[in-house]
Amino acid sequence: MKRLELSPLAERDIEEIGDWISRDSPQRAFRFIRSLREKCGVLRERPEAAPARPELGQGIRVLRHRNHLIFYRIEKDAIRVERVLHGARDLLALVSGGAEG
Repeated sequence: MKRLELSPLAERDIEEIGDWISRDSPQRAFRFIRSLREKCGVLRERPEAAPARPELGQGIRVLRHRNHLIFYRIEKDAIRVERVLHGARDLLALVSGGAEG
């Protein structure tokens, strides 16, 4: 089983998601972030569970978690989560380093 790595951007994304949800309910934010991290953990067992999305970057795969998308790559020894973004955002711009959409 491969190890799971989160990029600094993915860590920041998760923190921002938690902050946003906690405005309404800190308990709901905690539960959501826990379930999001558990979903990322599933990738260790089934890394090819999500389809490849080459238009978003080389080796990128995208797994949905409720309204959010987990962008990751399968590397030799690890699954690396690159970003975690809300599905309504401008994904092409965000993953290619463009606007903060």
